[in-house]
Amino acid sequence: MKTRAMLALALSAVALAGCSTTMGGSAPVDVTRYHLSQPIPAGTLAVQPVSGGAVGPEAQLYLDAVATTMGGMGFAAAPDSAKADYLATVDFRRTDRGQVRTRPPVTIGLGGGSFGGNVGVGGGASVGIGSKTKTIYASELSVQLRRRGDNTVIWEGKAMTEALGASDGTQPGDTATKLSNALFKGFPGQSGITITVK
Repeated sequence: MKTRAMLALALSAVALAGCSTTMGGSAPVDVTRYHLSQPIPAGTLAVQPVSGGAVGPEAQLYLDAVATTMGGMGFAAAPDSAKADYLATVDFRRTDRGQVRTRPPVTIGLGGGSFGGNVGVGGGASVGIGSKTKTIYASELSVQLRRRGDNTVIWEGKAMTEALGASDGTQPGDTATKLSNALFKGFPGQSGITITVK
């Protein structure tokens, strides 16, 4: 009896470990960029929402993520945004893509026995415990870079990823950083090509 209990616990641990590996981790990001195939030298930068209006807390996370990523590439924040060399307009959206039912972490097997003589009753079934319904969220970041001197759009890009709600790394701040880093990876990137950043 003790052996069966220990085996059940071991199998449960393996199932839980497999589930956490599937549910957690980092989902890939699909990135597409377009540009004029001309050099984009670093310069001073102003970052603002595409709407140009008031900025909420979640929108600010994306603005900050873009400013930080581009700052690491040499695009320093302009003391006066009106006199910046470049203007980056930022848009983001998070949409509900439906729900999925996750695999139960624990499955209990129920088996039948046989009864005396020549009469036998057999059968088996398994019951899942702990299955949950989770929502799939698609998060998207779009950035357009303009040269302030002539207001020409010289670069634009979009990054998108999907994740199960409440998974590791799906908090808004984490997602904003992840999308921004993927979007500017290898800047300016190949124009018109969609790549997957893991």
